[in-house]
Amino acid sequence: MNFETFIKSVSKIKNLNLPGEHSQFKMSPPFRRDLIDENREKMKNARKAGVMALFYPNVSDETYLILILRKTYKGVHSAQVGFPGGKFENDDPNLEYTALRETQEEVGVSINTIEVLKPMTPLYIPPSNFTVAPFLGITHQTPQFIKQDEEVEDLIEVRLTDFINDANTTSVEVMTSYKTEIEVPAFMLNGHVVWGATAMMLSELKDLLKKVL
Repeated sequence: MNFETFIKSVSKIKNLNLPGEHSQFKMSPPFRRDLIDENREKMKNARKAGVMALFYPNVSDETYLILILRKTYKGVHSAQVGFPGGKFENDDPNLEYTALRETQEEVGVSINTIEVLKPMTPLYIPPSNFTVAPFLGITHQTPQFIKQDEEVEDLIEVRLTDFINDANTTSVEVMTSYKTEIEVPAFMLNGHVVWGATAMMLSELKDLLKKVL
């Protein structure tokens, strides 16, 4: 989709209600409800993070979404696909700023070039005890991405039309952080399997976009 057309359509999102958990749970692993029930006390003191769903025009003025492949490390989100973003720091005035700051740090897109259109529904992630606040943002410039080598293995530039194509949703067997292999719903984007919390946030984003595109 041409970026100018996308901008005209997506501006309507500001006045729409969020699809919320109903949309997120379309892409939820089957054990999530049990984990939420087991972690209700921990949720009260969960760490906070902000992430950015950032859309932009490529050099041909086609609309894309940037995702990242995280480095392999000793942690629950090792080698997984996610949004640019990270944990709230004490110097951050709010979680929107956290998402903007981390996007600049991880993929090199300046805070000053990003317009945040809408906050989306926060999501609790039991394995890491984080509540993540996602934000929908746009930049009118074609970014010159600079990945943060310490944390980011690769940048994944996803075409909007591929993202909203229902043919790119599937189910796969994965090994979870709880050392259990299960079948989960997932997105297949640029050859990458996207599941778990990121897929749940993408599901709400997709449903929201389909209301205006």
